[in-house]
Amino acid sequence: MTELTAGMEAPDFTLESDAGTPVSLSALRGNGVVLYFYPKDNTAGCTTEAQGFRDHLADFKALGYEVLGVSRDSVKSHCSFRDKQNLNFPLLSDKEETVCNLYGVLKEKTMYGRKCFGIERSTFVIDPQGKIIHALRGVKAKTHVDELLELLKQA
Repeated sequence: MTELTAGMEAPDFTLESDAGTPVSLSALRGNGVVLYFYPKDNTAGCTTEAQGFRDHLADFKALGYEVLGVSRDSVKSHCSFRDKQNLNFPLLSDKEETVCNLYGVLKEKTMYGRKCFGIERSTFVIDPQGKIIHALRGVKAKTHVDELLELLKQA
């Protein structure tokens, strides 16, 4: 599978959101989309990153972007995470790893000395026509949102 890069068409998908409704990337055409993949609800790094998107959602919207978070967690887990952190953007459940595979974000990791596959913290910025503008992989939870905003403000 070819790694997704800037200039490529963003693969379309439909996933169930924390609101219990399906969200399709194609339904958001006409808006920019920040599609971010994170490893797990209610973990330190993922909470920090989600809080950053929550706190700066108005800034992303002012620049013309919707924010969508994706992980392999269940809708029930997403609801708990959303409520606990007062998140104000959709969290999408990819339990079957379909979208994670489409976007190539599953990577071999070592946890506690054991090898496993997990989500590499990654963000794809998609323009209103559905093209990838930025494919950012291996981003840092603490600094990612601020760095992403600066990158988008330069465009």
